[in-house]
Amino acid sequence: MDAVSDVLRVVRLGGAVYLHAEMTAPWCLLGQTDGALCSMYLPRSERVVSYHLVTEGTCWAQIPGREDSAICLNAGDLLVVPQGEAHVMGSTLDIDPVPAGELLATQLNSKPGDIMRLTHGGGGAPTRLLCGFLACDDTTTNPVLASLPRLFKVDVRHDAQSAWLESSLRFAALEAAEWQAGSTMILSRLSELLFVWAVRRYIDVLPADQKGWLAGVRDRFVGRALTMLHAAPARCWTVDELAREVGLSRSAFAQRFNDLLGKPPMQYLSYWRLNVAAQELAHGSKPVAAIAEQVGYESESAFHRAFKREFGVPPAGWRKRHSRAGGDVQAVAFDGQA
Repeated sequence: MDAVSDVLRVVRLGGAVYLHAEMTAPWCLLGQTDGALCSMYLPRSERVVSYHLVTEGTCWAQIPGREDSAICLNAGDLLVVPQGEAHVMGSTLDIDPVPAGELLATQLNSKPGDIMRLTHGGGGAPTRLLCGFLACDDTTTNPVLASLPRLFKVDVRHDAQSAWLESSLRFAALEAAEWQAGSTMILSRLSELLFVWAVRRYIDVLPADQKGWLAGVRDRFVGRALTMLHAAPARCWTVDELAREVGLSRSAFAQRFNDLLGKPPMQYLSYWRLNVAAQELAHGSKPVAAIAEQVGYESESAFHRAFKREFGVPPAGWRKRHSRAGGDVQAVAFDGQA
């Protein structure tokens, strides 16, 4: 399994496409936390990642109060909000935004569980969107989600390899509208697939001088090393072994890895082992000693010290904090979108 797939597997994505939006200028909407919408459509989660495909017209998007984050979107652009935070979308960003959750609230009673349709605006030029949402665990320690910008877009219509995406979103919306046996699994897997595709497209167009985890994945040598580390995190890796496997000298590999990821290979391995352990503690029932051995620690005491150093609480405390009643944690963030 490649490093991106492994990281997204650990973050436990799941979700559904459920919103058609038809807007007419002038309009401006603000995403907002809405636990009711979360519980109606998504598994309980710590965060909700959202994405929006513009199928007709044009609009703008930005993080509230951050004019430098503004992005212009045209038909065929897919906007992704990976950090699960509120954002503004509109034909213009110069008018006061209307909370989207308020416009959608009435549908919770009239069409519970059904696909939502949002119509809003002043009657001018139309913009239509298909919106998807992904429930996920905390993004702050996940290298993929933490490395992505707060907003980014990918072009769907001018990429021959992505011609399937718009039709897939339309299929997902239809599946949500005509809920049948198996729809939950179909929508969850499709939403995850679409998000992973968007991340891959973003990696493909990174500037050559880009630093960070995603740039490391793209690098011929560091990317191969990351794949090996993620495939066998419990293995007793050495820098010499990794360098030999990727075809570089020890010094060249160590320098390249550190330059791109901002930390040396063995420090990254420790970081990833502890992240895997954190997920096991939060979502599984294995004893702490078994988890310590699973991620490569020879003693439970060494694992205990390393875990507390990384997360500020011991393994047992982490498990208690993140324990899920009935397998779920309470949803604490939601982007109710246009």
